[in-house]
Amino acid sequence: MANADRHPQRRTLRARALAAGAALALVAPLAACGSDDEGGVPVLNLYQFPVENMQGVVDRCNQEAAGKYRIAYQVLPRTADDQRVQMVRRLAAEDDSMDILGMDVTWTQEFASADWIREFTGQDKADVENGTLEGPLASAEYEGKLYAAPNNTNVQLLWYRKDLVPTPPKTWDEMIQMSQQLKAQGQPYQVLTMGAQYEGLVVLFNSLVASAGGHVVDDSGKTAVMDAGTVKALEVMKNFATAGVTSPSFPNAIEDDVRLAFQGGGGAFQLNWPYVWASMQKDAPDLAKNVAWARYPGIDASTPSVTTIGGSNMAVSAYSRHPQQAFEAIRCLRGPESQKFLALNAGQAPSIEAVYADPEMTEAYPMKEVLLEELKTSAPRPRTPAYQNLSTVVAAELSPPSSIQPAQTAETLKTSIQQAIDSKGVLP
Repeated sequence: MANADRHPQRRTLRARALAAGAALALVAPLAACGSDDEGGVPVLNLYQFPVENMQGVVDRCNQEAAGKYRIAYQVLPRTADDQRVQMVRRLAAEDDSMDILGMDVTWTQEFASADWIREFTGQDKADVENGTLEGPLASAEYEGKLYAAPNNTNVQLLWYRKDLVPTPPKTWDEMIQMSQQLKAQGQPYQVLTMGAQYEGLVVLFNSLVASAGGHVVDDSGKTAVMDAGTVKALEVMKNFATAGVTSPSFPNAIEDDVRLAFQGGGGAFQLNWPYVWASMQKDAPDLAKNVAWARYPGIDASTPSVTTIGGSNMAVSAYSRHPQQAFEAIRCLRGPESQKFLALNAGQAPSIEAVYADPEMTEAYPMKEVLLEELKTSAPRPRTPAYQNLSTVVAAELSPPSSIQPAQTAETLKTSIQQAIDSKGVLP
C-alpha cells in the first residue's frame, strides 16, 4: 500500500496510536475491494453511508467520465459510529483501495489533522467554494484550508400542530408555556425531540449554546471554554427536561423515535430534521395537513436562534492511487445536478444554494425558505480534531438532561472536555 503521509510531523499522538493498533490488527481484512484498474481504466472506490438512489448518481457520473475512470460505490454500515470505525481503521492502515470518502461533517478536522485526506487547491477548491453555502463550507475546512467538498447539509426545524398552535413559539420558554397550556386543556401537548445519550443530545446542547452566544471550545479547538452562554444553555435544558412537557421516553429518544411519536399524534411540537416531512406525507397524510414548520426556537425573543449544522462532506483519501481522478469525480458526485437529484429522490438537503431555486424543489421542500434562513446562520459543532472524544463525554455528562445542575455541570464539562481534547481517558 502506498504511503502518502506527506506531513508526519503533524500527526497527533492519537492518530499514531490508532495507526499502529489498526495496522497490526487489521492487515488481513483490509484487502482492496476492487481498486485495481479495469482494462486500463482507474477504479475509484467511493466509501459512503447508505444513500437511497445514490447508485443513480454514480451511474450518471460514470457515463459522463466516458472511460477516464469508473466509480464503485462501497456502502458503509448504517450507523455513524460504525462508518467512522471502518474508515479510521482503513486509513490508519494506509489502505490505498480507498479513493473518495463520504464523511460526516464532524470528521473533517480529525481526518485532516491526521493527514488522511488531501487538501483541495486551485480549480478544485474554486469549484467547491462557488455557490456553496457558508455554513456547510466551514465544516469542510481545517486550519484555514479546504479539505472536503460539502455534499448534503441539514439543520433542525420546529414542526408544530397548527390546529393546536395558531402561532409558533419563538423561544424555548414560550414553547414550554404553550405546551403546559395544552396539557391543562387535555390536548396533545408534548415537545418531542432527541434526548438519548448519543450525538442527538450533543446537537441539542450545541444549538442552545450557539443561540445563547456561548462557546464550548476556543477558536483554536484546543482549549475548553464553557462560558456564560453555555451555562444559560444548560439552564434551558434543565428547565425543558423538568417542566412536564416532554415524553416519558425523552431520555432515550433518537430521531426516528421522535418522528414516529409525532406521527402517532403524541405531540404538539417536534424538533427534528427536515426528512420528517416526507415521512409524514407518506405515513400520516391526515396529520400532515395540520402540521406546519417554523424556525428553531431561540433563547431570547430579540435574538434569532442558531441551529447546529449537519450533513456530509466528500474528501479524497491521502492514500488514493488516483487523486486527480478522485477530485474530478467529486466535482460530479456533489455537483448541482447530483444534489438536486438526491434532494428529490433521497431527502438530502443541498449544500449549493442555487439548487433551492429550482422549481422542482418547491413541492419537495415547501419549508425551503426557513431551511435556507437557518442554514445561513447555522453553527458548526465544536471545531476540534478530537470532536469524537468531546461528543462522547458531553453526551455522558448531559444524560439524563433532568439531572443537569447548570453551574456545576458546566464546570464538570469543562474538565471533561479538556481531557477529551487532550485524548485523556476517552476511547476513540
